[in-house]
Amino acid sequence: MNAAEDRHDLRADADELRRLAEKAGRELEDAPALEILRWAAGTFGPRFCVTSSMEDAVVAHLASRVAPGVDVVFLDTGYHFPETIGTRDAVAAVMDVNVITLTPRQTVAEQDAEYGPRLHDRDPDLCCALRKVRPLEEGLRGYDAWATGLRRDESPTRAGTPVVGWDERRGKVKVSPIARWTQGDVDAYVAEHGVLTNPLLMDGYPSIGCAPCTRRVLEGEDARSGRWAGRGKTECGLHG
Repeated sequence: MNAAEDRHDLRADADELRRLAEKAGRELEDAPALEILRWAAGTFGPRFCVTSSMEDAVVAHLASRVAPGVDVVFLDTGYHFPETIGTRDAVAAVMDVNVITLTPRQTVAEQDAEYGPRLHDRDPDLCCALRKVRPLEEGLRGYDAWATGLRRDESPTRAGTPVVGWDERRGKVKVSPIARWTQGDVDAYVAEHGVLTNPLLMDGYPSIGCAPCTRRVLEGEDARSGRWAGRGKTECGLHG
């Protein structure tokens, strides 16, 4: 029996998972990030994973401290900055985690052939759906719970992020262990533990997505203002 089959055998009932998430969200609201991740790893075992955009490896590092060898899922959209791919490779090489790279069903060239070039300019929501949302949903099928690096201070749309919540669309428990952290908390953790970060963070990109849809942020702008600038779009669809 392989790992995927093992995880399948342990699949929990959706109603049970929802109740578990709501209860944990209340009880762990004020808990340290490590305690939240320890609960998730202990509760779900191999059916728990961390997702990472490779903006930094803070949540992956935290999770590795309580669950060495934990799966870290990365979406390779085909449009990433070279620095992002380099960060993924460095994380896989030096951290006690199992990096799993997900890719869309179509290459960029295949997508261009079907939808026309530069779909990200003409219909960014569709491009995100094809290259991010669908691959993640397929990649998470073997898990009951997934952890993210969402923080409440990142943007108004993320201000209500629970530390443990219910992902209704995917039918999974969603864990955001650093939801209550500030950027200062992140910086302090990175400095204390020597955590890998994407070099672009030091080059004017406080929020890093696909290269065609990400620009440097100007002084005084919101940290995520460089994502889909001028489009009225604030999220790729992975988190809402």
